[in-house]
Amino acid sequence: MDPLTIGMLVIFAVLLIVMFRGNKKRAQQAQEIQSKTVPGAKVMTTFGVYGTIVEIDEADGTVLVESTPGTVLKVHRQAIGKVIDDTPAVEVAATPVAALEDEDGEPKYGLRADESAEPTAAEITDATSAVDDDAKGDSQK
Repeated sequence: MDPLTIGMLVIFAVLLIVMFRGNKKRAQQAQEIQSKTVPGAKVMTTFGVYGTIVEIDEADGTVLVESTPGTVLKVHRQAIGKVIDDTPAVEVAATPVAALEDEDGEPKYGLRADESAEPTAAEITDATSAVDDDAKGDSQK
């Protein structure tokens, strides 16, 4: 056998291994979702609707999902995309304000100072006139 044939066989073998591993992972994830799919579980469907499982019909392969109080959707069992865990998120420690400021009390480079959400009328006028001045300068070129 020549080296080219051996190289092609090795590449083919690697592709087969990668393909089977991906299928195995997907099957394992699907099995995990199916095992967590029980009445009362909070879920997200594959089309983005959040709700709570009310009933599962194994014979039909359907699930009744209550999206809002009084609104029940009948979906296929495979339409359950994710089971939402109610485990609390890890609390992020608050960064002390002193670590965000330099010696002068100004925000460090790259950080924004606290500003009001609504700009003042003067800020709007200044920004508008700056844009108008730029537009006039471009048209004169």
